[in-house]
Order: sequence, then C-alpha cells, then structure tokens
Amino acid sequence: MSEESRRSEDYEPGPGAAYTLFVVMEELLDKLKLLNYEEEVLRRNNVKSLSRHYFALPTNPGEQFFMFTTIAAWLINKTGCHFEQPQEYDDPNATVSKILKEFRNFGGIVDFPPLKLKTGSGENVCNVLDRLAEEALKATCISWKRPNYPTEAPEEGYFIEDIAEFSLDRLEEEITVSLKNFGDLSESSKPDNILESCVDASEWKLETERVLPQLKVTIRSDKDWRVHVEQMHQHKDGIESSLKDTKGYLNRLQDEISATLEKVGSREKNINTQMKHLIQEYRVAQSQLSEVRRIITRPIAEELDSVKQEMEEKGSSISDGAPLVKIKQSLTKLKQEIIQMDIRIGLVEHTLLQAKLKEKSNMTRDIYSGFPPQNQF
Repeated sequence: MSEESRRSEDYEPGPGAAYTLFVVMEELLDKLKLLNYEEEVLRRNNVKSLSRHYFALPTNPGEQFFMFTTIAAWLINKTGCHFEQPQEYDDPNATVSKILKEFRNFGGIVDFPPLKLKTGSGENVCNVLDRLAEEALKATCISWKRPNYPTEAPEEGYFIEDIAEFSLDRLEEEITVSLKNFGDLSESSKPDNILESCVDASEWKLETERVLPQLKVTIRSDKDWRVHVEQMHQHKDGIESSLKDTKGYLNRLQDEISATLEKVGSREKNINTQMKHLIQEYRVAQSQLSEVRRIITRPIAEELDSVKQEMEEKGSSISDGAPLVKIKQSLTKLKQEIIQMDIRIGLVEHTLLQAKLKEKSNMTRDIYSGFPPQNQF
C-alpha cells in the first residue's frame, strides 16, 4: 500500500467539517446576489428572499425542491445553454435528470444517487447549485474592481478587530525591510555633512495628528479567549453551588412524599378491611333487588307481548270502530295496572331500604357494644 493511500485512510475530518455545508451555502448566496437573482428569480416568481442556510437545513421539502429546480434552470440559462423552466406538475425525476445532464456537461462529477436532490436540501443540492453558479459567473464575465481604502481618519469608536493581528505583523515586516534598506543605503552612501530637516515643525505636528488615529489598533476585550474561560469557570461554580442546595431540597421533598404515600397506603388498607363485610352485604342486597325486579317485570312484559300480538292481528280491521274502542279500553286498563305495579315496586323498594337501614343501625350498635353483628336480613 502506498503512502498516499495510507494517509487517505488515516485521514479524519476535523470538528469544523460539519459546518462546511453552511459556508458553501453562504458563498452560493453571495454568487446568486452577484448574478442579480433577486430581480430575475424572486420578483418574477413572487417569492421571498432566501435565508443564509436555506438549502443547508431541511424545512419544507416541496418548497425547497421547487426553488432548487427554478434556480438551477435559471443558472443554466445564464451560462448560455437553453433550459426550459420547470413547472409545478412536471415529473421530478425527469427534471432532476435534465439538471444532472447539464451538470455533467460542465464537468461536474455525480457520485450520489439522484434521489437526494428531490429533498431540495443537503450537501449535494448546495454543491450542484454552487458549481452552476460558478459557470454562470464565468459566462457573464463579471469584472472585479480594485478595493478602495478610505484615506480619512476613522470615526470615534471604530475598532479594528479581524485584521488587527495581520496589520501588526505586516507593519513589523515593513519596518524590518525599511531598516535593512536603510542600513544598506547608509553603508553605500554616507553623507558628508549632518542631515537637517527642511520641514517646518508645525507641519510635522499637523501631519502626525492626521495620521495618528489610523495607526491606533484597538482590540475589543470580549474577543479574548481568557475572558470566556473565566466566565465559564464562574458559571460552573454557580451551577455547582446551586445544585447542592437544590439537591438537598429535592431529597427532603422526596422523603416527605414517600412518607405521605406510605400513610395513604396504610389508611387505604385499614378502610378496605373495615368495610369489607359492608361491601359484601351491599352486593348481596343489590343482587336480591335485581331478582325481585326481574320477577315483578316478567308478567308485565308477557302482557305487553300479548297486547302487541293482538294489535298486530287486528291491524287489518282498523276501519272497524269496535276494535279500536276495545283497544283503547285495554290500553287504559293496562296503564292503570302499570301504575299499580309501579306503586307495588315502590313499596317493595321502600321495604328493602328500611330493612337495610335497620340492619345497618343494628350492626353499628353491635360494633360499638363490642358484639359481632348478626345478620337479620
């Protein structure tokens, strides 16, 4: 095995590899802005501007796939190739195949399944759009101008943060080169007389005041990693101290809840043991009551069935008045009997209730007197 293949196998991506996709998406958005996609794509399709991580994170697959195909078709047309704008009801597989075909024509390598582009987000979507955007930039021949640095003094409160270290290194290199050149010059051509300045001191002072703000390098203290580490230690100590107090409170609360649950369980057991015989008696009385109701209502149900049968048999002779009169009389008599039976049922229920209350009072009296209850029902 060669050394290069061994290095490729031993290579492990760093912790920042997971965020490469977001960097590619931000660069893609900058390229789209250079190509004026806000006027030619967003306004024409009446959609909002894309966020910095639109294609990097999955949010709405349908909407993201539509924007992917729309921007891809627009970029391909920007390169000078003809590509029809995808419609809403087009086959997504066919649309993806056409885009990948143009992508291969530009020299792109497709080492992923085309189905990953149908999600409308992810690494493959960003890479395809980024390559198409580069080809579109090449075709439009965008020229870059030289940067224009300000010559005036910076305003008050202006901080040089990101390039502070770079400016100091560059200044140190320039000073070193200047000293070396000055040393060479002094050795080659030494003046015969003493050099004297012909510039007025007031002009030097004005020039120094004008250039002095530009030479100041101010670094904000919140960028120092030591401050962040100290803050982390302070927060850690605060969390640990708070955790000790909170843990003690929670342990005490757990003990109180456990003791309360044990008391409730013991009380429940005592109540169940004391009321066990009463529950059994209630069940027996309830079964007896249901049996009495069934015995009483059986003849009434039989009478109702017979009446219904007679009514069905005489249904054909409705025109005759005599059967109607007899039926009305029978119904009236049946209603009276039902009322009487309801009264009887009420009397029976009242008798049973009195017996039950009497038995309960006797049982209570026996309990307080110390004698076991006698079943008198």
